[in-house]
Amino acid sequence: MSAPDERGALTPRPSLYDYALRLYRAEPDGRLPEGGYPSPDRPSRGRSPLDRRNARQTTVDAITPFLTDPDTVRAADEVQRRLDELGVRDRHIRWALTDLPLEDEAAARALGRRLTRTGTSGAAVCLGIGLVARLGEPEDIPYLRILGLVREFMDCAVEALAPLDRAAAALVWLTVRVKGRELRRLVDALATRDAAAARARLMSIPRNPRAVGPETTRRIAEAVRLADVLREDPLDVGVLGQAAWLLSRMTSQRDYRPEILSYEDAVIAYEAVVARAGLLPPTLDHCATLLSLALDLHSGPSHLLPWPPGRREALLAALESLLHSPAWAAAADREPDDPAERRRAHWIRRTARQPFGRSTADVPRLRVEVAVRDPADPDVAETRFLIDGRPVVPEAFGLGPGNAPEALLDSGRLRATAEPREVQLAEAYCTEGCCGALYVTVQRDGDHVVWRDWRRPRSGRRGRPELPAYRFDAAAYDAEITRAENDHSWAWPARITARFLAAGLRDRPELLTRWDGRFAWVGTDFHDPDTTVLSFTYRPGYAEGKQDRDGPWLQFVWSLPDDDTPPEARATAALTRLETTDPKTFAQVRGGSREDAEALGFTWPDDPN
Repeated sequence: MSAPDERGALTPRPSLYDYALRLYRAEPDGRLPEGGYPSPDRPSRGRSPLDRRNARQTTVDAITPFLTDPDTVRAADEVQRRLDELGVRDRHIRWALTDLPLEDEAAARALGRRLTRTGTSGAAVCLGIGLVARLGEPEDIPYLRILGLVREFMDCAVEALAPLDRAAAALVWLTVRVKGRELRRLVDALATRDAAAARARLMSIPRNPRAVGPETTRRIAEAVRLADVLREDPLDVGVLGQAAWLLSRMTSQRDYRPEILSYEDAVIAYEAVVARAGLLPPTLDHCATLLSLALDLHSGPSHLLPWPPGRREALLAALESLLHSPAWAAAADREPDDPAERRRAHWIRRTARQPFGRSTADVPRLRVEVAVRDPADPDVAETRFLIDGRPVVPEAFGLGPGNAPEALLDSGRLRATAEPREVQLAEAYCTEGCCGALYVTVQRDGDHVVWRDWRRPRSGRRGRPELPAYRFDAAAYDAEITRAENDHSWAWPARITARFLAAGLRDRPELLTRWDGRFAWVGTDFHDPDTTVLSFTYRPGYAEGKQDRDGPWLQFVWSLPDDDTPPEARATAALTRLETTDPKTFAQVRGGSREDAEALGFTWPDDPN
């Protein structure tokens, strides 16, 4: 062995905690590292020799004997050696943690602390953090904060920190995850405990949905202790407006879980914002933000927060009184010159009555509504279902919004017949193939309609309640579905054009098939909701039923910007054009492959998205 190798073999390897602490102490001015620190323990990320079929049980069996060992130092050394011998990786530890028997909590806690502070492998430290997550106490906070700065341990450290110090957990998450000058300045201010600077940086956070996602807004609220800030008297009006926006952003369902349900201070924050909302100037922006909060309190995830009896209804009543007062109503009656602001004003006018005006005494058994978010925070138009006043999709599924009204209402899928029909009510934010969907079977049974046999494929229960069979009076059910199908008050001109266009293509599918096209979908552009978009697939031979399913194909998109023509007239003009002109000559290629485009004589776009 060479001299350098011999020195390396004899020198004890520093713990991963010491590694992270050394890097942190070297940071200038107490700043926290953007993106966190890399782990020096690279070998643990490689392929494990463990059999995947029994890796979880093998890991549990390897750890369990050491959980009650009174000699903590020996137990920590031996369990780390055993994990290394078996090739246990961090992911195996995470799988096994819930199955570990903690009969002697004091011994298990001591082992967790020893591994957290002295462990030299990723698996050992991950086990230590996992034990502390279940048994930790305030003295563990400083160690978890430092280890969380290592990217490999951020998620488990944040999970362990949250019940001990939610603000510290949020700051660790923001340190590793967020980018952008204003957000990094907020992190720096929080790291140095400069309350005045943190307040100023909170005010400067850009209200840009692309830059600040739902989870980021929740973590910001936790890190700045927003609920405490909102108790201040006097309260800066700018901070109040920013707090209202943070709450509204948390209600977005463009994530795997509505973040508002993970925000422990949500009820306190809602109460404080609504109580002082009258201090806000009646601007279009404030009007849209408060209306968004009301809409979510009415039929979205915020409805499910742990409200004291009558408090949610009281908040809705207060928001209704404020937003319908003359000064606030006037804010939405203006016609701004800016197209984006004009779009918001139109949305406010369409939505202004939707969350309000229903007493708890006349809650119907079933209510079906279409909800559209503030255009400044764009999202899909979703169908919401309230059974006995409670929103079904976020309570029973929670991984994505209800499906579009075109899929559920325009299609007649919710109409009940004697023949059972399975209906997909919602799909995961990613896709059904990734995280699942929510299905129910709808069937008429004499004087009743039954929703039964609920399914959540691929999503698992994830703590969601089992759903019973719901029985509705058939006459009332039919009346509600008919009302919902014919209620287009939520729709804007481009969306109405899309509905007329979809109906025309359902009645006359040959308008596309004659050009070897197959209808895919029609809706509005996500980033430009005033543009109607028609998508179709092209396969040579489709018109004659001779298409090669393994042959080349392309997806085309036809965009129809709003030109102030009435929606029905715009749809009629589009259908007339399809009668005489091949849409492939004016639509854009958006899907397929470059090879298929070249084979079919089309140019592949530089950016198909």
